[in-house]
Amino acid sequence: MRPVLLSILALSLLAQNKTEKLAPYYPTPETIVEKMLRFGDVKPGEKVYDLGSGDGRIVIMAAKKFKANAVGVEFDDSLAKQSSDRIAKLGLAATARIIHGDLLVQDYSDADLLTVYLLPMSNDKVAPILEKQLKKGARIVAHDFEFSAWKPEKIQDIDDDGEGRSHRLYLYRR
Repeated sequence: MRPVLLSILALSLLAQNKTEKLAPYYPTPETIVEKMLRFGDVKPGEKVYDLGSGDGRIVIMAAKKFKANAVGVEFDDSLAKQSSDRIAKLGLAATARIIHGDLLVQDYSDADLLTVYLLPMSNDKVAPILEKQLKKGARIVAHDFEFSAWKPEKIQDIDDDGEGRSHRLYLYRR
């Protein structure tokens, strides 16, 4: 009986870890979304992932304005549904989609560009996954918070986004 109880406890702890939020929902201003995609030098047809995609604004702009094949990964039920509905309403389903799930268990091996707006500790959690999965030359644009173990190729400071605050973008290349 004891091994069964330990297994149930272990599964419960795993489930708790999987449901951990890696960042609060704080939408990136549209002006910064465009700057992130330009900073990452996204090209038509490239595969773009947005980790913690919130309302889907990066995915939508990557598909609509930059003609990328964009995928968002969002854990929150409501935000995943909201962004998927918006993608369908805009007629972008062929080039944009949302994965409703945990960004720590996805496959990013086909990514050309990843965008992230996660907390520093969350960036550090996702870094080993990206190191293992990303192909050579894949780019990562991090908004405001860097990856502590990586050296950015470039940094861009944005003084004011029109909403009264500054931003910093980090570009990494694998």
